[in-house]
Amino acid sequence: MSRKPVKRKDAENSKSSNRSRLVIGLVVVGFLSLIGLIFVSGREPAGIEGLVEFPRPAQGHDDGHDHTDDDHSDLPPVGGIHSSAWQNCGIYDQPIEVGNAAHSMEHGAVWIAYQPDLDADSVASLQDRVRGTTYLILSPYPELKSPVVMTAWGLQLELDSADDKRVDQFIERYRSGPQTPERGASCVDGVGQPLS
Repeated sequence: MSRKPVKRKDAENSKSSNRSRLVIGLVVVGFLSLIGLIFVSGREPAGIEGLVEFPRPAQGHDDGHDHTDDDHSDLPPVGGIHSSAWQNCGIYDQPIEVGNAAHSMEHGAVWIAYQPDLDADSVASLQDRVRGTTYLILSPYPELKSPVVMTAWGLQLELDSADDKRVDQFIERYRSGPQTPERGASCVDGVGQPLS
């Protein structure tokens, strides 16, 4: 019994057919990946209404600088030259030094400031959000313009209520977020004795 030789044309057609299938397969995989990326991107949270983004603040330490005299003393600073020691993250029931808090924000902390006369239920609600979570600071802030102000490095959001859904959106997006100059640097072993 003799074998029939495979014709060269049939072999070339077979290779061409395999290449075509491979190309079609790659195109399909690429298309499905693109669809998946669009779907995932569409699920990203929308922008936070009322968020103010500032030009990239200066960085550096100056323990002789009186941060309380800065231009926007009725709002926490969003960064800038600050104290060499950072504020320990956690809950405070007294005002904290803005230069220390700014240093913590440089490390990725979100500072939640509230008017000292904010009602007890609202303060308790904010404390519940901060308790047991890293890179968050909660403190009263004298002469604050709004009942609650969320601040991260270069970003700020003024709110009328502690129950505003944007509190959680801000924390989720900006705690150790992409704006953080020194992400991962410590938020403990600094200054201050938080309540928890």
